[in-house]
Amino acid sequence: MDFTPTEEQAAARDLAARIFGDLATPERLAAAGTGSDPELWKALCAAGLVGAVAELGLLGLVLVLEEQGRTTAQVPFASTCVYGLLAVTAHGSAEQRQRLLPGIGDGSVVVCGAFPAQGGVRAVRAVRASAQGELTGTVPVVPWLRDATHVLVADEQGELWLTPVTDATHIEPVELTAPWSAGRLTLDGATAERLGATGAHADGLTSTHADGLATAHADVLATARTAFAGLQAGVCAGALARAVAHVNAREQFGRPLATRQAVQLRAADAYMDIEAIRVTAYEAAWRRDAGLPYATHALTAAWWAAEAGRRVVDTGQHLHGGAGADVEHPVHRHFLWGRQLDGYLGCGPEVLQELGELIVSEEVQP
Repeated sequence: MDFTPTEEQAAARDLAARIFGDLATPERLAAAGTGSDPELWKALCAAGLVGAVAELGLLGLVLVLEEQGRTTAQVPFASTCVYGLLAVTAHGSAEQRQRLLPGIGDGSVVVCGAFPAQGGVRAVRAVRASAQGELTGTVPVVPWLRDATHVLVADEQGELWLTPVTDATHIEPVELTAPWSAGRLTLDGATAERLGATGAHADGLTSTHADGLATAHADVLATARTAFAGLQAGVCAGALARAVAHVNAREQFGRPLATRQAVQLRAADAYMDIEAIRVTAYEAAWRRDAGLPYATHALTAAWWAAEAGRRVVDTGQHLHGGAGADVEHPVHRHFLWGRQLDGYLGCGPEVLQELGELIVSEEVQP
């Protein structure tokens, strides 16, 4: 395994860090409220970062999402890249790739995913698809739905459908713990197109991956869990960086708080947790890009992102003392994002159970 970024991946990460650092300031985030920042989104797309993910791979996306997480920038970057660009690239037909990818790359097409917020692949899906490709059902929470032009929907059979937001019967705003411009999606005979041909790509390649991810849904879910683990690594790194700056500047009894052993140990534990989130996300992403089995690795990354991520954002807030309780303080945003990512696409115990079942199933296979 070699997680060293390529020259292109490192350049994309550095460019993303500059754009997020310049535009996703606490002042702009406060002004945006619970909505997204359209100017920041335009800047990212104009810089070619969204379209570049097709060449950078999942590891390149994870590196960019780390930089987004450090600033808690409110843009649908992860959603559009995972449920749009990477999903269409991997599982769309040749015609779909030619028609959709340019718009996704330039930001005119924004995609969100109507995937279960909890429970992973075992969750009961409420969307049904007719033989004519019409969708009916309700998805209670869809992150970034209010920003999207298209929604990638998983039906009750696990098939993936792409439908324009304008065809949805009703969209009702929903506020989450983190400001992800979410909504409640109601479909009543909405027109949709199946992602790719049934059971195979239009170019004749089956959608089965090396590790048994035999459906597009399973692959997209594993990709999403890996990408959002990378986002969580950035959120946690940003929270810890703010906490370290605070305890170095804050004095108690004539000494900085950072000189206290209890503070040092708490920060050290958080650092190790962040590294565990990061390395497991890197491994899962690298394996997918290399065409290697990665289903268990994606679940491992998701578990670390949920369990360790929650610990880190709690630590970041606690080390701020009374300032951490201020909902206007920048560290509070990291706390809210970390808590939201903890439960998105399956909380820790659910992901751990799914991982155990997958390992057992692999062991009993002949």
